[in-house]
Amino acid sequence: MCEPQNGNVRSPTVSTPLAQLSGAPMAKPTVVLVPVWGVGHFEPMLEVGKRLLNRSGGALTITVLIMPEPNAKRTSEIAEVIGKVEAAGLDIRFHHLPAVEPPTDHTGIEEYISRYVQRYAPHVRAAVAGLACPVAGLVVDIFCTTLFDAAHELAVPAYVYMIASAAMCALMLRSPALDEAAGDGVEFEELGGGVDVPGLPPVPPSCLPTGLENRKIPTYQWFVYNGRRYMEAKGVIVNTVAELQPGVLAAIADGRCTRGVRAPTVYTVGPVLPFTSPPPAEQAAHECVRWLDAQPPASVVFLCFGGSGFFTAPRAQEVARALERSGHRFLWVLRGPPGPGTKLPMDGDLAELLPAGFLERTKGRGLVWPKRAPQKEILAHAAVGGFVTHCGWNSILESLWFGVPVVPWPLGAEQHYNAFTLVADMGVAVAMEVDRKRNNFVAAAELERAVKALMDGGEAARKVRVKAMEMKAACREAVEEGGSSYVSLRRLCEALVDGAVPPRK
Repeated sequence: MCEPQNGNVRSPTVSTPLAQLSGAPMAKPTVVLVPVWGVGHFEPMLEVGKRLLNRSGGALTITVLIMPEPNAKRTSEIAEVIGKVEAAGLDIRFHHLPAVEPPTDHTGIEEYISRYVQRYAPHVRAAVAGLACPVAGLVVDIFCTTLFDAAHELAVPAYVYMIASAAMCALMLRSPALDEAAGDGVEFEELGGGVDVPGLPPVPPSCLPTGLENRKIPTYQWFVYNGRRYMEAKGVIVNTVAELQPGVLAAIADGRCTRGVRAPTVYTVGPVLPFTSPPPAEQAAHECVRWLDAQPPASVVFLCFGGSGFFTAPRAQEVARALERSGHRFLWVLRGPPGPGTKLPMDGDLAELLPAGFLERTKGRGLVWPKRAPQKEILAHAAVGGFVTHCGWNSILESLWFGVPVVPWPLGAEQHYNAFTLVADMGVAVAMEVDRKRNNFVAAAELERAVKALMDGGEAARKVRVKAMEMKAACREAVEEGGSSYVSLRRLCEALVDGAVPPRK
């Protein structure tokens, strides 16, 4: 396994590919992963590392540089993931970087991540320079291109890992040109018409990611900054399947997103979904799964909003009215607002959140679960026929893997953009009106309409179900031998091994 070097070792003035070096055998090259601290970023990037290990046939090792999580609860989640990997004895080494002070004056998550990660650049450089083996690539997270400076100084190849969609990759690459075309002081919504992202229908400005909503604040500039620096990458690794958004991928490859300049090679390696082994037969299934066991096939609409989604009492009561009036069976994961000093949802207090008598009136056809729930196990269940989701990309991939059509209820980040592509490009979702200017409010009548449209079995439901099943087949075929993601991952392994270099000291 690749370990830090002891002592000072002279290095060549330029880094030379391994194929050009001769003499004594060298240690296996390592791929250095630098994920953002959230488990929704950390786990998918680590899963890619595992697949690289497997597909390379032992030609590569993995080194993970860990930036401390600002939130103590999420630190324990990361530690649990690391513990499982270490117990499995995989050729993966974890290196904890020293803590730095996070920014306190940011205007959005894109700015926060970019500036916070920039403060880690010296530590990343030192960690990579101290490795005793060649480096096949430095793989950074979606808004972490400030670390490219360290990669360039060390003369090692730099890659971006997109935990988001191919459409998001296209938008990142397109953003510098969109910025220049818009001119100074003009918001996208003031230009009229849709935003041009090649490979997609015109994108309504109201569906752009949060980083592009307001061109007058620094987080917007950081979004465009990262998109511009993507062009410095040797490759962009995307957690998607080529067959899900072929038009977007063709536009990237043709240079239509980058003003005719050739974009970095895109490697579609998804769906990257960490699956745990099923519990032993003697271990009881989760209560939500046991409840689903008693429901008819494809009869339940599942509502779940990710690790950060929660409802206040007025919003929860709006949802409750919609579900009660819809007449359909439902499984609703209802988390409450964060407690003092934390940004993470609390377990839902159903007595406070729900209308009086709701649980009694819907007993038998509905289950409200106030804690975290095993989303993948629930989506895999035959009783689930639809999914009301916040449209985080991991959740979308899980729904497509199991062929479950969705109703999008985006809450932030790139989720409104994802919702648009699910409806307008991929055709696997029934659209629902979400009032973004009212903190993503959905009226009870609108949610009731969308649930009925998805679950009543009409023509709209039939179309999205057919599409969802097509996407399910595409996802599963992609990871089989000879499939698009299988081949793309092999190409990525070859590029990493061929490009491995000893880091400049």
